[in-house]
Amino acid sequence: MISGERGVMTPGRLAELLGEPPAPEGDWAAEAVYLSAAALRRRIDPVELAATVPGATALPNGLLRIVLPEPAGVLAEVFPVPDQGWPQTPLTWDNPGFVVRYARARAVAVVRAAPALEVRHEPVGSDGFDPAGLSGARDRAVLRVLAELPGRRVSAEPGWAAFLVRLALAYHDAYEQAAPLPKGDEPASPVHAARVRLALAVQEVLPGPDRI
Repeated sequence: MISGERGVMTPGRLAELLGEPPAPEGDWAAEAVYLSAAALRRRIDPVELAATVPGATALPNGLLRIVLPEPAGVLAEVFPVPDQGWPQTPLTWDNPGFVVRYARARAVAVVRAAPALEVRHEPVGSDGFDPAGLSGARDRAVLRVLAELPGRRVSAEPGWAAFLVRLALAYHDAYEQAAPLPKGDEPASPVHAARVRLALAVQEVLPGPDRI
């Protein structure tokens, strides 16, 4: 399990401050937003609760709207999601098992290839990790799905099957349209390092083999 790392607002820290995991809202393309009904459920003043949570604002309906300046904290606390028993074949996009396993294999391949290309993936929150490297829409889409992990884990009906497919599809888009590794003579950059760290989180969450 990839556990919490220093210097960032992680989902676990948010849940600790609120008393429960907040729910990610929107697509996170422009900003990372959570909504929380913790004040209503705990029957406390939402304004007072908002004052204890960085980036939180109390809405008129009693909900809290929380905006994080950087969403990369979700990478610091991920965990494996159970395999859903999908069939191994066919190896086509019509088979959700293939979609998920192929996404994991792609993430594993990125992490495996990174050292030879001199791409170092530093811990989230360390001086060597630049969260701005994950500011692209494709990267943000993966972070947005990962942000659902804490809430789904405590839910009576987590809906892991649908979650895994959504995460896999988001990562396929990121892999294909936001290059995680340098190409040709391109030097390694902080963007590549951040995307390898993203691949490491996806690898941790998705079930399946290392290769297909």
